[in-house]
Amino acid sequence: MQAPIISIVNLSKHYGKSRGIEDVTLEVQEGEIFGFIGPNGAGKSTTIRILMNLIFPDKGYAKILDLDVTKDKKKIMQLVGYVPADANAYNNLKVIDFLRYCGNFYRSVPVDDRIKELSGWFELDLTRKIADLSFGNRKKVAIIQSLLHRPRLLILDEPTTGLDPLMQSKFFELLRKENNNGMTIFFSSHLLNEVQRICKKVGIIKEGKIIGVEEIETLRKKQLKKITIEFGNNDIENFKLRGMEKILLKSEGVLSFMFSGDINELIKSLAVKKLSYMTIEEPTLEEIFMHYYR
Repeated sequence: MQAPIISIVNLSKHYGKSRGIEDVTLEVQEGEIFGFIGPNGAGKSTTIRILMNLIFPDKGYAKILDLDVTKDKKKIMQLVGYVPADANAYNNLKVIDFLRYCGNFYRSVPVDDRIKELSGWFELDLTRKIADLSFGNRKKVAIIQSLLHRPRLLILDEPTTGLDPLMQSKFFELLRKENNNGMTIFFSSHLLNEVQRICKKVGIIKEGKIIGVEEIETLRKKQLKKITIEFGNNDIENFKLRGMEKILLKSEGVLSFMFSGDINELIKSLAVKKLSYMTIEEPTLEEIFMHYYR
C-alpha cells in the first residue's frame, strides 16, 4: 500500500506555557485536495510550520513523501511548494529577479517559461519592485514562487488573503488544473466557503486538537437536521427532546435547533403542540462546521 504523502503522528508543540498543538495525527493521500480548517489560533499554522521544518515539535513526528521533516529537509524542499500566511520577499528586487533567483534552486525546470505562464495567469507585472507591490500582489508572487518547480505537494496557509474575488476564482481554477496534473494540495483556511469550493476532504482542528476528518460530501450528509418551529401558543420554554443539539434561535415563540435524533419521535412530541409552522431542512456546511465548535 502506498504511503500517505503527508503523515503526522501525535504531533505536539507548546510555546512556553501556551498551547500550540496537542497530539495531532493526520494523513493526506497523494492526489487529494485536502482542507485543513479551524478558527484563527486553532493550530493550523503551527502544524504547517512543523511540516516545513520552520519550528520543531516537542513530541511526535511528521513525514512528507515518507521523508522525515526534521531529517530530510533538503530532499523535501525539492518536492514541496509552500505559501505562508504572510507573504514576504526581498523588497529591493524586481519581481522577475526574485522569481529567477528562486528558480535557481530548481535547475531541472525551465523557469522563465513557468514564470511567464504563471505571471500571465495572475496578471502580475514582473518589472515592478517587490517593495512597491500591494499585499495582494505580494501574495501572487508567493503563489507563483511556490509553483515554479511543479511540486508534487503544495502546502497553502491562508493563501487567498489579499486576493480580490476575481483573483481568488482564478487561483482556485489554477489549483484544480494543477491537481488534475497530479499535484497534491494541502489547503489551510479559517474560511469554510473556500474549503468547500476546492477540497474533497477536510480535517477540522480546534484548540490544537484534531476533532474530525471528513469527506466534504459526508459532512454535508451528516444525520443532522435544522429544525425551525413556531409555536402558536408561545410554548417553547419547556420543549425538550432527545437529539436536540445546538440551539440556533429561541425567541418570541420561535425555536430553531440542530437535531440528530429520530424524526418520528420529534413528530410525536409536536403532535400535541399548537404550531404555526415547522420546517425540516439540511443545515448548511457552515452550520455543520459551527456545530463541531459548540
